Amino acid sequence: MKSAIISSTLAAVLGATVVSAHGYVSKAILDGKEYGGYDPYMVNPTPQRIFRKIAGNGPVEDLASVDLQCGGWQNSGSAPAPLTAPVTPGQKQTLQWTQWPDSHRGPIITYMARCPGDCASYEPGTSAVWFKIAEDGKHADGSWASTPYTFTIPQNLAPGNYIVRHELWALHSAWDYPGAQAYPSCFQVAVGGNGNGRPTNLVSFPGEYNRNTPGVIYDIYQGTGPYTIPGPPVWTG
Repeated sequence: MKSAIISSTLAAVLGATVVSAHGYVSKAILDGKEYGGYDPYMVNPTPQRIFRKIAGNGPVEDLASVDLQCGGWQNSGSAPAPLTAPVTPGQKQTLQWTQWPDSHRGPIITYMARCPGDCASYEPGTSAVWFKIAEDGKHADGSWASTPYTFTIPQNLAPGNYIVRHELWALHSAWDYPGAQAYPSCFQVAVGGNGNGRPTNLVSFPGEYNRNTPGVIYDIYQGTGPYTIPGPPVWTG
């Protein structure tokens, strides 16, 4: 993955700290159909998307902030998106990120949360509603998870409306090295099928991660041992 360059002008407009190259989910291919990601730099007009709003291509470093949930800004939470994409459980889905710098290595983790009704009017807040469906981290050969990224919605998941929360980590931080920078992104899906699985090990964001959580602090440059991916076990249905 090649390095991308953050625009200092746009970052200043957003009030964000200008840091080195970062990225975000540029598109999703769900059941073979392509959906554009939320482009934080397309101001007018903003296209209707399945992706919830993100503040920019920078990280969330405050693990106690509600922005950790879906990539908001200044505790803005998780603003619902107007659209929802149909998906088939058990089928592989693909997420494509913008160009990603080689120095940004860490786990890729995917969660889901069931919406009580229409996801276009639902914000989870700090409720424990998220369950992990996929993860990838450090491999036996020393390489790390990379993009594009594929995941599978559990075959037996009960049908309904869900938020998918996807995050890529960079295990370093300018203000607390070695620390974690999280790049979360959320989008809305309508799961079909006739499953009856009800996930367990539900967690909240913020709440699930802190500085003492295994895997949050790890030196990717000098660490030679195995890496523990943060969060609960993967729910497979």
